Amino acid sequence: MSMLTPPGMSGKHYRVTGDRYPRMRRTRRRGRLAAGLVASLAVLALLGYGTTQLVDVFTGQTEPAAQAAPAVEPECEVTEVERPPLPDPSAITVNVYNATDRTGLARDTADALAERGFLIGEVDNAPEELVDTVPAGGLLRGADETEESGALQVLGSHVGDGGAETGTVETGTVERDGGELDLILGEDSGELLDEPRVALLLEELTAEPEACP
Repeated sequence: MSMLTPPGMSGKHYRVTGDRYPRMRRTRRRGRLAAGLVASLAVLALLGYGTTQLVDVFTGQTEPAAQAAPAVEPECEVTEVERPPLPDPSAITVNVYNATDRTGLARDTADALAERGFLIGEVDNAPEELVDTVPAGGLLRGADETEESGALQVLGSHVGDGGAETGTVETGTVERDGGELDLILGEDSGELLDEPRVALLLEELTAEPEACP
């Protein structure tokens, strides 16, 4: 076959007549070259990505995992209250009255208060108008200023809630001048509270408001 013989015409004679043309085949080299180039680029891209990942792993440059946002705690407002210091028993004068038939109750109580540092004023039987109105546990009263200064609370910590055996002393205010306090003893009035208990009550009176959790 001659080098000039087109493919598909081997063994045939032909001539140029204008009405018959030999069929020519298109070469496929260019398509194969393009496909090979694309495959090579894909392999290079994969190798580059894998290399980057390995470098990050061994150098510790991996991106940190996303962390959850911290919980927002509600605002807590603490109102600051200025508490004046409680008065010392030596600055408090107490009048002790007995509203019972128990002889010597007022004097014994006054002596016990004096041992704790209180100033003792009048010691006597309760006025007739109070005898039938005093609670069983007793009554502690003073002017408004004694409550504002804390004197009423200090004395109440010594003669206050003595439990079922001694009853509970009620407190109140009375309209009058002066800072003296009246302790009117009732049928269930007994001994003063023990000093450790008194110290705890006084500490509660001066405790600061609790802070936020």
